Amino acid sequence: MGIDPGSQCTGWGVVREVSGVLTLVDCGAIRPKGDDFAARLGHLFRELHALVGRYAPDEAAIENVHAARNVATALKLGQARGVAVAACAAHGVVVADYQPTEIKKALVGTGGADKEQVSFMVARVLGAKGGWGLDTGDALAAAVCHLNARRLSRLARLG
Repeated sequence: MGIDPGSQCTGWGVVREVSGVLTLVDCGAIRPKGDDFAARLGHLFRELHALVGRYAPDEAAIENVHAARNVATALKLGQARGVAVAACAAHGVVVADYQPTEIKKALVGTGGADKEQVSFMVARVLGAKGGWGLDTGDALAAAVCHLNARRLSRLARLG
């Protein structure tokens, strides 16, 4: 499962790997409403907790907080990320952390790729039509990045 955390919009995506072939299981976005930040975080936790319970992923890849325009924004992103980690941990799901540039480089070949390029490549890798929101594309990219990194790690141990 890949998660792109945010207090306004959190993208999520579930990808399955069978014999090295990646397929899309499901994806979407959570958009908490209202001005009460704590209530938005609570909504985000309940939704992610339910999704992790429904899909029972073996592992999750969560995008790290990127350099925000200001400290307050970075703190809010960090709190949303903490909620995502807690939702996974509550189900015993192992969490892997990836920097946004690392995910972009793994999918597009450059850490400076824009969200549209990332979503385009995710659709190609998964053999899907795409059309999802950019946060959902980022979440799917985190999942694909993790599965590729895991596969390379296994190969390195064998060699």
